[in-house]
Amino acid sequence: MWIERRIEDTVLQRAATRPAVVLTGARQTGKTSLMKRLFPDHNYVSLDLPSEAEQAERDPDSFLNRHEPPLIVDEVQYAPRLFRHLKIAIDRKRENGSFLLTGSQPLTLMGAVSDSLAGRAAILELEPLSFEEARKACPNISVEEFLVRGGYPELYANLEIEARGFLQSYIVTYLERDLRQLLEVHNLRDYELFLRACALRSAQLLNRSDLARDVGISGVTLGSWLSVLEASNQLVLLEPWYGNATVSLVKRPKLYLRDAGLAAFLCGVHSVDDLATSPLTGPLWETLVCAEIRRSQASKLGNWSLNFWRDRSREADFLIHRAGKFHLMDAKWTQHPRARDTVSLRKVKQVLPDDSVESLSVVCRTPNAYPITEDVGAVPLTEMSSAWIGD
Repeated sequence: MWIERRIEDTVLQRAATRPAVVLTGARQTGKTSLMKRLFPDHNYVSLDLPSEAEQAERDPDSFLNRHEPPLIVDEVQYAPRLFRHLKIAIDRKRENGSFLLTGSQPLTLMGAVSDSLAGRAAILELEPLSFEEARKACPNISVEEFLVRGGYPELYANLEIEARGFLQSYIVTYLERDLRQLLEVHNLRDYELFLRACALRSAQLLNRSDLARDVGISGVTLGSWLSVLEASNQLVLLEPWYGNATVSLVKRPKLYLRDAGLAAFLCGVHSVDDLATSPLTGPLWETLVCAEIRRSQASKLGNWSLNFWRDRSREADFLIHRAGKFHLMDAKWTQHPRARDTVSLRKVKQVLPDDSVESLSVVCRTPNAYPITEDVGAVPLTEMSSAWIGD
């Protein structure tokens, strides 16, 4: 079963205007399936095969002679030396859409792209499914079920797959394959503990000292491991807004796991019943809202930037901005937010330039949007991007 992705038009447009397109993202987000679906006439090779990866790395010319463009190269990060030869091949015959590359480890991948394919490659990122995309395969799924199940496409292409078993296997695969490629970790069990500790802190300000102490690692190791978690597309560090000179603004980023279902699993929340009684429900909901905003950015709305606002007395979970215009959002688990839930957003609005804030929203589980106060609206997950979509 094919689930249409919002990013499809963007991928097609980039391939029509650039010689190469690089599609990154975590494993199991559907990169390979998407490229094969959109470009059925391209040749295909996967560097997951050790023999192909070895030739691509050691003898790139012979590899490219065997696999002529137009070509999809899957898991291209396994052969970083290939990029230099791709540059030569592109410059020799500059045709748009000649090379479509996918990779799940952008730490190494992006360095090679920036060095060898600058000006030749468009770089896109594929996130897990959004709630809207998941509902195409499972129209009756509730937002609570989606949060617990997560957004990996395989879970919706085959609804008989049990999410708990899939996510456990996903973590094992990540630890055993991707992690060993990115970082020498002597004790994978320690890293799994670190991964779970990050999940428990999703949607919170990052306190590096506390996190390192709780996991039992040094600050240097923590920095390295956080970089790996970011590079393998499992973690986002959301930076605060610095556009105001207020000295009391928070300077630390907020930590979010990219997939709320994976975060819930790592926190021991395995069902909707668990979610209803867990003290982690609020942070997990905010994690999901953050993921949905990023997925909108990655498809059609990438010209808006995402931050958060926090100082000593005011906070907005999400500040979406472009060209001096702002949309402020808070994430609330409730179905029926009240006026008191809008106070913080309205305080932040007061310190931003006059007429710069275009909308104030509380993203919640309400089935339909409605005004909470004169200037703040309650919006469901499916409508939260309506304020800025299409700009």
